[in-house]
Amino acid sequence: MLLRNLLCYQSSRLFSRSISIAKIEKPTLKNINVNEISSKVFNVELNRAKQLNTFTPEFWLELKSAINFLSQYSGCRSIVLSAAGKSFSAGIDLKETFTQISALSNDPTLDSARKARILMDTLKGFQDCYSILEKCSRPIISTIHSHCIGAGVNMICSTDIRYASKDTIFSIKEVDVGMTADMGTLNRIQKIVGNDSLARELSYTGRDFNVDEALKLGLISKIFDNKNDCYDGAVETAKMIAEKSPIGVQGTKVVLNHARNHSIEDSLEFIKIWNASQLLTEDLEIAAKSVLTKKKVVFKDV
Repeated sequence: MLLRNLLCYQSSRLFSRSISIAKIEKPTLKNINVNEISSKVFNVELNRAKQLNTFTPEFWLELKSAINFLSQYSGCRSIVLSAAGKSFSAGIDLKETFTQISALSNDPTLDSARKARILMDTLKGFQDCYSILEKCSRPIISTIHSHCIGAGVNMICSTDIRYASKDTIFSIKEVDVGMTADMGTLNRIQKIVGNDSLARELSYTGRDFNVDEALKLGLISKIFDNKNDCYDGAVETAKMIAEKSPIGVQGTKVVLNHARNHSIEDSLEFIKIWNASQLLTEDLEIAAKSVLTKKKVVFKDV
């Protein structure tokens, strides 16, 4: 009965998903470019270069739209996140963002409680624009160069793999503008890095740190000589991922995310239930054939 229910659930889910994919359209974006750069591999490029790819409310929402599209598009299996111009991201556009917050705080028609409710909803909306990177079913590789400050660190902490060029400078900058980082850095970095003491030092001081320190910390996994080499390295990894079974890759991301936030016992229970349905895939037979014949095989999209 349990197996039958799981099968019915998966069939219903796939049917619903096929309908939604048929209707999904590539969003029209002003500050972000979305392009297929290799078979099943897509590049999401931040393109607010003149403003050093600083984040505004509009920019956040465009990022969310781009990732949401690719997460649902069956032709996408891996994503490279990059940025145009001389900086990966210099953080928040302070002028535009805080102008909106100031307007809210000075609104005489609202009391403090109502202002707080509006601000909480606004912050939740911005948080979701980064959390969608983490929740995206496709693995995302950040290719970082030059400056990765404040909101930029929030963003890369939500991605799966992080590469950087050797000129990159990082900073958890929020304390220097009198605020606590609220978009995910403080909530994720302790789960990413292997040095709680250093993570706290960087968060409390807001000081700059370079790629060597970031690598030692575990924030990034590879260093490249320059921006172009970093991008090419990310594309190569993304291609390798895209050639694998999407059932296997996407399931792996789901389970890794779940395991990070749960006990080993809970995560073992989760993978047991997950694979009770996913092991029924034809991809197992196709992958086995590849091992025996030593030839590349092609897996169906999901």
